[in-house]
Amino acid sequence: MKSKTRPIVGIDLGTTNSAIAWIQEGKPAIVSSPKRERIIPSVVHIDTRGQVLVGQDAVGSKIAMPSRTISAIKRHMGSEEPLSIADQMLLPEEISSLILKELKGFVATTFPDETAIEAVITVPAYFTDAQRRATKRAGELAGFVVERIINEPTAAALAFGLGKPDQTGHILVYDLGGGTFDVSVVEMYSGILEVKASAGNNLLGGEDFDWLLLDYMAEHVVAEYGVDPRLDLRAKTLLKEKAEETKKLLSMSERVDVSIPLLCFKDKDPIGLAIEITRVQFEAMIDDLLRETTELVTRALADAHLLPTDINEVLLVGGSTRIPKVRELIRDIFEMEPRTDVDPDETVALGAAVQAGIKSGELTAESLISTDVAPFSMGISVLHQIGASMRSDWFSVIIPRNTTIPVTRTEQYHTSSDGQRAVSIEIYQGESEQAKENYSLGEFMLEGIPANLAGEEAIDVTFSYNINGILEVAAKCVSNGKEMHISVHDQLQRDSEEEFSQSLERIHQALANSRLFDDEFDFDDEEMDITVEADDEFLSANRSLASLIDEAKLAVAKGQRLVSALDELAAKNLLQQVDQVLQLLENPEVTSLRNALDDLVDMLIDYDMEGED
Repeated sequence: MKSKTRPIVGIDLGTTNSAIAWIQEGKPAIVSSPKRERIIPSVVHIDTRGQVLVGQDAVGSKIAMPSRTISAIKRHMGSEEPLSIADQMLLPEEISSLILKELKGFVATTFPDETAIEAVITVPAYFTDAQRRATKRAGELAGFVVERIINEPTAAALAFGLGKPDQTGHILVYDLGGGTFDVSVVEMYSGILEVKASAGNNLLGGEDFDWLLLDYMAEHVVAEYGVDPRLDLRAKTLLKEKAEETKKLLSMSERVDVSIPLLCFKDKDPIGLAIEITRVQFEAMIDDLLRETTELVTRALADAHLLPTDINEVLLVGGSTRIPKVRELIRDIFEMEPRTDVDPDETVALGAAVQAGIKSGELTAESLISTDVAPFSMGISVLHQIGASMRSDWFSVIIPRNTTIPVTRTEQYHTSSDGQRAVSIEIYQGESEQAKENYSLGEFMLEGIPANLAGEEAIDVTFSYNINGILEVAAKCVSNGKEMHISVHDQLQRDSEEEFSQSLERIHQALANSRLFDDEFDFDDEEMDITVEADDEFLSANRSLASLIDEAKLAVAKGQRLVSALDELAAKNLLQQVDQVLQLLENPEVTSLRNALDDLVDMLIDYDMEGED
C-alpha cells in the first residue's frame, strides 16, 4: 500500500476478535498475521518471562494460567479501575494496547522506514466519551497515530457502499458482536452515506450468551453433585470455553452433546459434565437479550422517521449474527432476507480501511462520503421551573441525539439570582432529564457578568461537535461580550505527556516483573515438548524457576489432553496432580513446584506408555 502521506490502516478492536486492514489496489483488504490468521482472538497473556502472547497463543493459556490471561477487555474500556494480569495492575486501555501492538506488527515490516503508522479505529456507536478516549489512548500506547475514531456500524456501511456510487435507499446495520450491540439506519444516495439514527447497548453481546450457557451447565452440576464449579477458577474457565464452543455449534446443529470428563473435584472425587443442549433451549436462554435488540431496532427506525418497509437492505455485522434466531427475528421485522455476502467478522475492519483510504486520498476517485450522528444528547445543567417551583439539575439539551454531525447549536439562558456575577457551565451527555444521571464531560466558569436583577442578563451557550467527536463549548454574556470556551476533546481526550508516560511505564513494569531470567536464556514454547523419557537434564535440581514454570505449563497441557483417554481411576489421579501443579503455578516456589512437576511427569510417562500398549 502506498499512501500519499504516512501509512494508514483501519482496525476493528473487538470484544472477541480483532482485525486490521488497509487499501490495496483501490480495495480494502484484511492484513493476515504471520500465521495467516485474518482475525485474531482479543485475548492477552503475559507469561512468566514477561513475554506478551496475543490471539490464539493466549487462548491456549486461559485454562493453564487464568490469572495471567485476560479476554473481553473491551467491556472494561473507559473504566478507571485497573485490572489484574500477571500479578500487575493495568488499566483497560493499557491491556488493549497490547492487542493493538500485535496488530501493528502485522504491517510494521511493510513500512521499515516509517516512524509512524496512522490508524482509524472503530468503536461501538453507543460508546461514551470516556470509552472513545480510552480506545484512542490504547492506539497511541501501541505506537499508532490515532486521529480518527469511527462508529462500527458506519464502518460496515462504508465497506458495503464502496464501489456502489449509484445505489440509493436505506440500509439498516444490525451489529451484534462479542460484547456490544449497535443498530444504525443509513441512507445511501449519490455516493453519500448519511447515518440517520443509531441506538445500542454496550453490554449486550455474545459474551452474555456464553455466560447464560455457562450458568446452565453449572446449575446442572450443582443439582447433580451439590458443588458449584463457578467457585473454582479453573473449572469456571473450562465451562466458559465449552459454552463458547457450544454456542457456535448450535448455530449449525439442532442439539449438541456437551462433555467435560473432569471438571472439578468433590471430596477429592472427580466430577464431570455430560449433558445435551438443544438449540431451542439456547434460544430460550437468550430470548430476552435478543428481544432487547429488536426494541433498539424499533427505536432507531423511529428516530430516523422510517418504517421497516422503508429499509432496502439489512446488513448483519458481528459474529453473534450467525445465530439462526437472529436472522429469524430480522425476517420477522423486515420481511426480507438479510445480506449474506458480507463477512460479519471482517466487515468493520474493511470499513475502517475504507475510511483510512478516504482520509489518505487513496479512494478519492470513488467519491464516497460518509456522515455520522451524535449517539447521545449533549447539553448543560440548569434551573428549570415546573409549576410554581424551581427544579435544579435539569438537563437542558443543546444537541439532541442522532443529530447529524458536524453541527453547531446555540441556546440562550438567563441569570437566576439578583446580582449574579458568574455562572457555572456543567456539560453532560445522555438521555436523562436529571443532569447528574448523565455522563459528565466537564465544566467551566464564565465570570465578569454585570450585576443585575435575576433573569436580566442573557448567556448564549454554543455547542460545536465535529466529525472527530471533538466538542467545543462556548458561553458568552450577551450584554458585554464576555466569553469563555473549552474544547472537551482537549480537556478530556488528549492525555498529558505525564499520564501517557505513566501508562507506558506501567506496561513495561508489568512485563519486567514477569521476567525471571535474562533474555539470553529465552526460548520458544513451541520448540519444547514433554517427552516420555525421564532424563537427567529434565529432572535436574538446578533448573531455573522460569524454565520450571514453562515446563509445568506444558506438562499441565499434556495432562489435560491425555485425561480423556484414561479410565476413571487413572483420570482422577492424573487430574488431581494437574490441579496441584496449577495451584502452585499461581504462586510459584522452586522446591514445591519441582516436586509436584516431577510427580506429574512420572504419571505422564506411565500413562503415556500404557496408552501405547
